[in-house]
Amino acid sequence: MNAVLSPEHPPKASTAQMAAAGLRAFARIAEAWGLSVDEQLCLLGQPPRSTYFAWRKHPEKAALSRDTLERLSNLLGIYKSLQILLPEAAAADAWVRRPNSAPPFGGRSALERMLAGNVADLNFVRRYLDGVRGGGWS
Repeated sequence: MNAVLSPEHPPKASTAQMAAAGLRAFARIAEAWGLSVDEQLCLLGQPPRSTYFAWRKHPEKAALSRDTLERLSNLLGIYKSLQILLPEAAAADAWVRRPNSAPPFGGRSALERMLAGNVADLNFVRRYLDGVRGGGWS
């Protein structure tokens, strides 16, 4: 039986395909945000450097943990929200490093919060931006 492809039933991507796409997108985000290798490693959950460079060289061969996939999902969501909220790319990319006076950040930048190392910190920043996009912070 042939599967029908339609907007209501798009083909499902495999975990490997999602991992490769996420890693390629993360490389572009890291460049846009001016992240050092150490910052990239921290955001991805501290994989060994050799593993990280293997992922960069061959993202299609990367076997990512659920934690790393969740981190990538949050980072892509943060990036997307910033592009929507701040349509000028330079402003959106600079936002992560700027001190933030919003109460949840207490004068620290979003990147400082994200570099605390916990996936919950990435999720926090993503939820904050989703709340701003939706008109409120919850």
